[in-house]
Order: sequence, then structure tokens, then C-alpha cells
Amino acid sequence: MPFHILIQIFLEGILLKRNLTLKQWAAALIFLGGFCAFTLLYYVHNHQDARFEAFGEQFFLNEVQSNPIHFHYTIDDAAAYGIDESALTLPVYHAGDAADDIYELSQVRQQLSMIDRDSLSSDNQYLYDLLDTYLYATAATAASPYFTEPLSPSSGAPAELPVLLAEYQLDNAADIENYFAILSQVPAYFDGLMVYEKEKADAGLFMSDKTADKTIAQCMDFMDPDALSDGSHFLTVTFEERLDALTRQGIISAEQSLSYQSEHDRLLTTVVAPAYDKLADEITLLKGSGKNIGGLAQYEGGRDYYLTLLRLRTGSYRDIAEIKRLLYQDLQFNYESLLCLLRENPSLKNMILQGPSLLPQTTPEQYLSYLQTAIRQDYPAIPAGKDDTQIHSVVKYVDPSLEPYSAPAFYMTPPIDNVSDNVIYINSQDTTGDLSLFTTLAHEGYPGHLYQTVYSQRYWDEHDILPLRNVLYYGGFIEGWAMYVELASYDYAIELAKTAHPEAVRYYQACRLDRQIQLCLYSLLDVSIHYDGASLEDVRRIFSSLGTMSDENVQAVYQYIAEEPCNYPKYYLGYLEIMELKKQASVIWAKPGETNASYDPKDFQYQFHCFLLQNGPADYRTLAARLVSWEP
Repeated sequence: MPFHILIQIFLEGILLKRNLTLKQWAAALIFLGGFCAFTLLYYVHNHQDARFEAFGEQFFLNEVQSNPIHFHYTIDDAAAYGIDESALTLPVYHAGDAADDIYELSQVRQQLSMIDRDSLSSDNQYLYDLLDTYLYATAATAASPYFTEPLSPSSGAPAELPVLLAEYQLDNAADIENYFAILSQVPAYFDGLMVYEKEKADAGLFMSDKTADKTIAQCMDFMDPDALSDGSHFLTVTFEERLDALTRQGIISAEQSLSYQSEHDRLLTTVVAPAYDKLADEITLLKGSGKNIGGLAQYEGGRDYYLTLLRLRTGSYRDIAEIKRLLYQDLQFNYESLLCLLRENPSLKNMILQGPSLLPQTTPEQYLSYLQTAIRQDYPAIPAGKDDTQIHSVVKYVDPSLEPYSAPAFYMTPPIDNVSDNVIYINSQDTTGDLSLFTTLAHEGYPGHLYQTVYSQRYWDEHDILPLRNVLYYGGFIEGWAMYVELASYDYAIELAKTAHPEAVRYYQACRLDRQIQLCLYSLLDVSIHYDGASLEDVRRIFSSLGTMSDENVQAVYQYIAEEPCNYPKYYLGYLEIMELKKQASVIWAKPGETNASYDPKDFQYQFHCFLLQNGPADYRTLAARLVSWEP
């Protein structure tokens, strides 16, 4: 019976009290039941989606407003989000805040659990799974609050703050005032960090004296009084450069610029520099309270904490035995491959020692331009987004005073609502030689961090995906992807060099294997030091058997890994997880009767990269589940 007749019969029977036949009543009641069920189901789904989206938006806003520096780097147009940026302040730790953080995380997880995941749309279900897993992993690490080290020489607040201040975007006078407000808050921020460090010391978990000495030296170097007094300090120079740009644009006058420079000098010399000096003094007073010079395994509960941290940092949920197996197999395969290559090409040994320049000598920007063109066959084009603005990139070099403490290179992530302007920093101290520069630019630029970040953001914008994705940090995916494309970039380097230098083919293959062996070995050492409790002597024996490193360098490697747990695995285990996903994709996407997908290799590469870019960043367990239902 047609739908409209059922409605008519039912309404007439109820409203006009017309006598209906038994069949008509039955049909009408069946329709009514189905209609009510459909309406209820529709309401439940939409209601749960609305609840989840409201929850996700509030979670996002809470996260981005927790730190004014991070907010400024994340959001370009604060007014569009209804936020007064000038009201934000640096987070200051108070006694006992660690316990409060654990409670707040439990409350957030409880609120999320009240939303019916199965009633959400497919996209929201995926985001729910990501958030649920992320919160669980974060809560697991927060349960051991004093293992975290916010004053780490490599990635701690004293090391990161100067770079963040130097790159703080100034578009108008309000930005300058907000920047000054942040400078004025540095003493309270550092005081809070020392409250936390004293709690760490009371718990017997303060940093080793060696690490403390590095952080103290760092504090003294950053705020060099001579550089501050003669105007050559990099914070002074970069601030004046940004003011000059605003003056040329007519946003501020020359008189205002001079006034701002004077205030900036005052804040650096009377507020920020004394805060660094005080921080160094207070760290000095706590020296001797850190008894452990090794990894987390030396502490009670350290092994369990390491496992939870490894999951959070890498996104890998394999057990330790499986992670070791994955790393050992890769190390053995690459080591044997390199030995085979060296046996077949005896001249490679001298080439590796000499490090010849075989690529065309050009600028970093031209290398980036070449890579941007070369990747088009293997990687999808960046989505146009809602505004289709052109993507710009600038390569800068790390200030010499920061070189000893900075990574070999890093990409400054742009605001989520303006991804058109991008900055890559190169550390001249660590990036030497044309091949190193080329592969570093692939890692940081195309098809690495810059490409992946801009692609993801524009894809999310086009598909109206919640901004919540931007505050869920998946270092194992982000660095795993960058490692994956860095290793692939050796093939692009071969194509660029082989016509003029045929020997580049084998040489670059050997360099890639050497790079993989080093990172895989360091990742294994990370597990050995922090989970198995390997000592410096144990690591010495390992390198002695390989015969590849001086004792001074062995000590430096050991100390760095001890200070930065999970850093190397974030890169290399992340890369191996991507390779495992690639194997799974070849099976899942296979046609009936086939063992592996029979796509053209280039097409398979392209589709796999689409999957990663459109579904990541994510943890690898959730990503693997997503792969099963994703169609290329």
C-alpha cells in the first residue's frame, strides 16, 4: 500500500473517527511503529553527534587557551573563535597540581564515556576512538607525574621558549602587547616549573647532575649579557626585524617602533634574563638530589611508566617483545644489505668516509621546489581548502647561540586557520653536506612535515572535521611519516644526481642504509636503557663490538637517550609501523583470489599515501582498524 495512503488512512481514522477495517488498522499501526522507530533513531544519532561535537569543541578551546604562546601559534584569528587573546596567561604550576591533572583527566574521560559512540556518524566514531585512546594513554602517563622533565636540555621549556619567542608572529600592535605580556610572565612561569622540580626532588626523581649542568649552561648561554647590551642578541634582532616589517606596511610608525624596541630591551634585561639566572641558580641548589644517571628502569615503577610513555609518544600498542622483534629484524636486514652493498662495491667505503658532494649546488629553497615537483606522482596534491591560497615556505638558520641545544632541523607549525606561510629552521652545526641538507628538507618540507601538516589541515577544513584533531598530538605518526618520506627522498636524490654522477646510485643507497641502521640501533638502545635497565657500560660494550664510535660519543649518546626517553622510537618505530600498515594495505586491498594488491606500484603508493594523509595523524592501533574499512 502506498506511503501517502497509509498516512491518510491513519489520520482519517484517528481524527474523523472513521471505521477502519482490521487490515487497515494493522497496516497503519505497523507504519506508525516504524515511523516512530525511525524518528527516534534519527533523533538519537543527531543528538549524540551534536553532544559529541559540542564536547569536542569545548575540549579544543580548553586546550588551545591553556598557553598563550601555543594559542598564538595555533590560531591566527582569535576573534573568529570568540577568544580574547590578551586575557590568556602562561600556565603556572602550583604545589599539588600534578594530582589535580589526574583528576581532571578522569573527569574528561567520564564525560566522553557518557556519549553513545555507536550512535555517532562514521567520522565522529573515528574521532571518538582517537580521543578515547589518546585520553587513556595520557591518563596512564599522568598517573606517574614526576617522571616528566620540563627542563630537559633538548626539549624542555628553557630551550624551546627562545625559539618560540623569536618566531612569535607580529601582525599588529595588539600582538606586540600580547608578546610583551608573555615576556613579563616568564618569571612566574619558571617559578612554577621549579615548584614542580622540587616536588620531583622530594620524590627522588630529580635529573642527574650531568643533565642539570647542561640545563644550567643553557640558561646562561641563552641570555648572554654582552649580546643583550650591544643589541646583537637574537631575540633583539628578530624582534626589530618584525617591527621593521610592520613599519614598512604602515601598521606602526617609526616612533612607535623605537618605543617598542626600548620596552623590549627593558623586558629582556630586567625580566627575562634574571628569570633565566634564577632558574639556573635554583637548579644548582637541587644538584645532588638526582641519584639516577641512567634510564627510567632504574626507578620504581619506571618500566611501567616507560611502556605507557612509549605508547603515547609512538602510537604503537605492541608489547615490548614485539617491538624489539620488529626493530631487531629491521636492523639485521639493513646491516646485511649494507655489508652486501659494500662487498659488491669496494669503493663505497672511501666515499662514505669522504662524503662527496654529488647533488647540484643550489639553495635550500630550490631543493624544496625540486622536491615539491618530484613527489607529484607518488603523493596527492594538497587540497585547495576553503580559500585556495598559495603555500609559501621560508628556510631559516638557527641562531649560533641555540645550535648546541637545537634539533638538526625543525618545522614551525603554522596556525590552523592560516597554513599558507611556513618556516623551516636548519641547524648548520648538524646539517652538513648536500645530501644531508636535501633529505632534511624532505623530512621537514616536501613531502614531510610541511606537506603533511598543510594537507591534513586543508582536508579537515574541506570536510568540516572538528578542530579537536589539532590538539591530539601523535608524535609517532608525525615523525614516523617524516622518517618514511625522508628515506624515500634518497630515491629523488639519486634521480637528481645520477646523470652527472652514476656512482651516486650505490653511494646514496649505502647512505640510506647507514641512516636506518643508526636510528634503529638508537631505538633499540632506548628500549634497553629505559625498559631493560642497560647501563653506560652495557652500551659501551655494544658499540665496542661494532667498533664504530669513540667513548666520548658513546657517553653523549647514552646521556641523550637517558634524558629523552622514546624520542628515537618516535621516529623509527613510527616509520616501521607505517611500513607494517603498508603490508596490511597490500593484503586488504587485494582482489578476490589474490594474496596482495595487484595495483600498479605507483598507484598503490599514491592510494596508501592518501589513506595516511586523510586519516592521520593517529595512533597506529586506531589507524589499523580504520584501514580495514577504507576503500582506495
